[in-house]
Amino acid sequence: MALILLVLSFLSISSASTTTVTKSSAAVAANFIKAQCGATEYPALCVESLSAYANTIGQSPQELAQAALSVSIGRAKAAKGYVTRSAKLSGLKKREVAAIKDCLEEIGDSVDRLSRSAEEMKKVKGSKGQEEFVWHVSNVETWVSAALTDDNTCMDGFSGKALNGNLKASIRSRIVNVAQVTSNALALVTRFASKP
Repeated sequence: MALILLVLSFLSISSASTTTVTKSSAAVAANFIKAQCGATEYPALCVESLSAYANTIGQSPQELAQAALSVSIGRAKAAKGYVTRSAKLSGLKKREVAAIKDCLEEIGDSVDRLSRSAEEMKKVKGSKGQEEFVWHVSNVETWVSAALTDDNTCMDGFSGKALNGNLKASIRSRIVNVAQVTSNALALVTRFASKP
């Protein structure tokens, strides 16, 4: 009986120390994310969107940038789906359909560029030397910047009276969110690239 109590006590202590380490690691990762997001244009959105990736990110600037790209891709795909469904609404005027289709093309390009960026970012880990590192990161920065331009071009298409108020506001809010997380991703990639 004493042996059973001893084993149970050991297991309890072991479990408690593992929980403490896990909580400590999570807190360190959360603080790292918050500190890094402070360098972005939308820090609160940055922290909110990346906190779910804390275990993967740890304290790695590269994993942080990779996670930020994943968030951008996910939100861009969701926005593309919404814009696609919006294009199929009945009763749209010709200019509304044209604005939506233009936006759909831009957001599609954004998804493609962000996806290429995420794949290119994975190649950074295997870089053989500074020159190769710079090449891969430069590609990522260029494509993420182009994706951000695509998002902004989509929004520009809704200026004026190209769409009715509700649909315009709904599409615009989604594209603005994509542009914001993409801006954050670009800032985090650039910050990662500047580290020796």
